[in-house]
Parts: sequence; structure tokens; C-alpha cells
Amino acid sequence: MPNSGTRPKVVVTRKLPEPIETRMMELFDASLAECDQPMSREQLKVAVSSADVLSPTVTDKIDADIIEAAGPQLKLIANYGAGVDHIDLEAAHAKGLIVTNTPGVLTEDTADMAMALILAVVRRIGEGQRLVRAQHWEGWAPTGLMGKTVRGKRLGIVGMGRIGAALARRARAFGLSIHYHNRRRVADTIEEELEATYWESLNQMLSRMDIISVNCPRTPGTFHLLNAPRLSVMKEGAVIINTSRGDVIDESALVRGLSSGRIGGAGLDVFEHEPVVTPKLLKMENVVLTPHIASATIEARIAMGEKLIANIKAFTDHHVPPDRVLKSMF
Repeated sequence: MPNSGTRPKVVVTRKLPEPIETRMMELFDASLAECDQPMSREQLKVAVSSADVLSPTVTDKIDADIIEAAGPQLKLIANYGAGVDHIDLEAAHAKGLIVTNTPGVLTEDTADMAMALILAVVRRIGEGQRLVRAQHWEGWAPTGLMGKTVRGKRLGIVGMGRIGAALARRARAFGLSIHYHNRRRVADTIEEELEATYWESLNQMLSRMDIISVNCPRTPGTFHLLNAPRLSVMKEGAVIINTSRGDVIDESALVRGLSSGRIGGAGLDVFEHEPVVTPKLLKMENVVLTPHIASATIEARIAMGEKLIANIKAFTDHHVPPDRVLKSMF
């Protein structure tokens, strides 16, 4: 880190909300992004060769090669976002770099999006909007665009962390029955509050749910967690929602399940190869697609920035950053 009294050089890879960028300029020797496009690999290598702190986002792949290019002055990778699957934590820690993230501030907004996608898919809202916008709607009809009633359905949550629990609270208000699969069973008090049923076997839960919501983080253990064999055991006509990471689901297998009609619909805010979306998904009427916007509220993005600044400030003041990421956490 720079000597005491010298402001650290912080390279920010993407445009952030204006209040956050302004505050970073006040506190640090901040290099802000001039255009809101991901940095190239060469640009990232240049950044890590000169920065004291790198502040990337999910669109920046900070792999071992990028980390190897880092100069000796780089000590902190302060991620703008909760997920850190785009950062090679093992390589970072081997080089003595501290990694931080911005957890906790996205919970409510992401849960809102998951609930919105559930309603949109089950009630066929996307299909209805496209019909009206195309001026093909001919008026109310007794059997027009009939969806399904949400109340009374079973919701299976894959990953009962902060976001999963927040979704469960919303879903209960809509009359859904709450079920979940997790690496570890949650506390009895949480199960009682949510009236949630725990399934140790993911396959057993999948085969009985009307709706599946993916809310687990992306880790080596969750890559393609919902693969072809698991998707094949889902209840006939069930729908699947993903606001987590795209590659938790095998997207090719999902397309096959949707095409065959075995999976009744999907609501996807994330994609396995984003920003590229599997072309067949674009043509499916029973699929609602949104562009990775679960955390895209003014309040959440500013709160993320405030956590980002708090982590950098704590580190440069020789304190342990409040949101330090340990390799064992993922």
C-alpha cells in the first residue's frame, strides 16, 4: 500500500453510480471507467500492473493469468458485487491478495425479482405482453392465456441463504408451500418461521415441486448442479426460476426439457454464457428472460458502492475489511 498520507490508486473497471464514483474520487486516487464496457484482458493486465486496488465486477474474469500479471503494489481486489466466482480466489490468496465483496445489500431486490419471475411465468405475463404489443390481442376470451393459480403450489428453493429465505417470506404471502434443499439444514427457528420443509435429497425435492427457484451461489460444487439427469426428474410441467448464476443450470439440458414440454416454463435473469443467450430460448413463449437485473435498483447499486468504499477504506487504514472473502467460504 502507499505510504501514510498518500492516496491509494484504485482502478474501477466499470461505470458505477455517480454518487459512488464521486466519493471514490474524494477518497482515493481513483481511475474511473470512461465507458460502460468490460475491460479487455490486456486492459485488465495493465490495470493490475499499476493499481494498489482493483475494483472489478462480475463481467471481469480475474483468473490466474491476470493475477500473475499484477505488480507488487496490488494488495486488494475489492469486488463490486456479492458473487466472486469470476475471481480465482486460490491464485489471489497464493499471491497474498485480499479479496472483498459486497454481500447482504442485494437480498431483498433479488428476492423481489425471483418472485416477479414466478408470477410472470405461472401467469403467462410475458406472453400476454407480447400479444398486446404486437396488436394481435382480439379482446377478452374465457380460455385466453390461461395460466395457473399460484396459491397452493409447492415452491422448492435450491439454496436457503439470505436470498432464499427472503424469497420464502414473499412466497408464503402468496400462499405457496415452502420446501428447500441446502448444504446444511437451516436453524429450527427459520424453518418454523417459514414453515419450510427440508429435503436432504435434491432429486427427491425436484420430483415433487411445482416451482423450482435457484438461489445458491456459483461455486465449483454448484456448476451444472441442475444437470440433465436432475432436470429430468422434475415434476411434469413444473417451472424453473434462476436469479443466481447461469451455469448452475445446464442451459442446453434446460432447453431440451422446455422443448419437450416436460418443463412447463422458465424465468431466467442469468444465463450460462451471458451476454449470449441460447437462441432457442429467445423463441420460446413459455420463457421469461431478463438481462441480469435482479440487483438493478438505485438503492441496491448505491449500497453496493458504499460497501465497496468501506472495504477499500478499511484496508487502506490498516484494518481488516468487513467483507473479506476467504477461500473456504466458496
